[in-house]
Parts: sequence; structure tokens; C-alpha cells
Amino acid sequence: MPVALVSDTCHYLPRGQVEALGIREVSLYVHDSAGASREREITDYDAYYERLVAGGDLPTTSQPSIGDFLAIYEPLATAGHEIVSIHLSGGLSGTVRSAEQARAALGEAAALVHVVDSGTACGAQGLMLLAAAAAASTGADATAVVARAQAARASLDFLFALDTLEYLRRGGRIGGAQALLGAALKIKPILSLDSEITAVERVRTSRRAFERLVALGEQLAASGRDGWVVQHTHAPEAARELAARCRDVFGCEPMFVSEIGPVIGAHIGPGLLGIGATERSLLQ
Repeated sequence: MPVALVSDTCHYLPRGQVEALGIREVSLYVHDSAGASREREITDYDAYYERLVAGGDLPTTSQPSIGDFLAIYEPLATAGHEIVSIHLSGGLSGTVRSAEQARAALGEAAALVHVVDSGTACGAQGLMLLAAAAAASTGADATAVVARAQAARASLDFLFALDTLEYLRRGGRIGGAQALLGAALKIKPILSLDSEITAVERVRTSRRAFERLVALGEQLAASGRDGWVVQHTHAPEAARELAARCRDVFGCEPMFVSEIGPVIGAHIGPGLLGIGATERSLLQ
């Protein structure tokens, strides 16, 4: 494809899709008592989330360096590719800023690089990448690829339920869900993710949260947004059940079902269950 796609690791698309679509990844970092690790090098998610549950200091996370981006951009630019680089919301991370600084460091070749702040993360960011890949596969130029990704973002909603707000509180990433703190730590909040995490509503039990996500899926399907996904953190059984229910709701297979990895997981903890959707026509 004349346009090369680049992203960070916080989309959490299944590995097979990333490889099939030729998406180049720049990894964020996780820091714990053992030191710093690239997120994509952490493959045992079960062990990671079990360590979070065990307590102690939470891992911290950091953005890629300018050099990390240049290691991807420079060979692509030298080969004459236009580059569309879609990243984790700038409201959540400095990743997109690192990408912009790396683009500027390319000099004349900077014109080949189009950096996109997704304004979101996780499955929503993944859906934007699928839309961009669909456009790139037709031979579209970078302007058209960016436009397709932004169209997917404009029609997209991604909603998730958390088992607890404790990890967001401890990590300082509570954002617009701040109003739910206090006694609300015992509730099961349903949140959305735009430039920050925002409270949508609260329910009292995990089962009610699950059924509310199904109902939200019904609303998405009724609005014609049938390119849907399910994501989770250390909750595979719940994710399988939600995907099974939503197959009946949407009348089609999901674009993907996947687990959210260590960087975002450090801030939200285990037990997240989420659903998102955009227009499937934009992804094909």
C-alpha cells in the first residue's frame, strides 16, 4: 500500500489483525519494581493482572520516545511512503506529542507524515485503524485515509463498565468520573472515553452493568452502527458472554474481541468489560 499505517500499542487489536494489515507499532512502556518493559513485550496478561490484584505499588506507564517513532518513520519515509500515524488520545498521554516531535525531526520528509490524535483509546482507536486500513487497501492517499479514520471516529461510541474505580483513583486518571468517587467506589460505573474518561451512569451490581452494556449495544445497533467490538481486562468469560449476546443484537460477527493490555490496564485494573461500534461500511 502506498500509505503506511503506524500506531501505538494501546489499540489492543488482536495480533493477527495487526500483522495482516501491516500496522507498524510504537510501544508504550510499563515501569514496575523489575524496571521498564515495552508493552508489546508483556505477553502474559493473566500474570500481570494477578499481580495488580495482589496489591502493592501500581505500575506506572510512559509514552514512547521521539527516537522510538523515528525508528519507524525514517525507513518508511526513505522508501517514499506516506505515513498515517494514529495515536492514543492526547488528553490521556503524551504519545501523540512524541509523534509530532518525531515528524518535525524528519525535516523535508515531515510532509509525508500525518499524525492523528484519535481522541480515544483501546477498541475505539482500533476501529479507527481498521477504517484507515480499509481506505489504504484501495490505494487511497494519506488525506483520504485520515478522512476515513476521522469519519469512523465521528460515528463511534465506546462504553465500558468497571469493577471498581480504585485503580483510576490511585493512578490519578479519574478525569470526568471524579464525581463518582467516595462511597461510589462500591458501585459499578459505566464510563465513556473521549479526550478523558467520563461518567455515563452508575449501577449497583456486575450483572446490572452487564445487562446495561447489552442495552447500549442495542442502541448502537438501532442507530446503524454495526461494526462492533468487545474488549475486557482479565474477564474472558464475561467478554465471551457479552459477544454472544451482541451477535444476536447486531446480527453479525464482531470486528474483534480482545483483551486490553498492561498500559491501560495499569490505570483501570482487572474486571473491565466494554463495547463499542461504528458504521461497518467505513471498515470495509
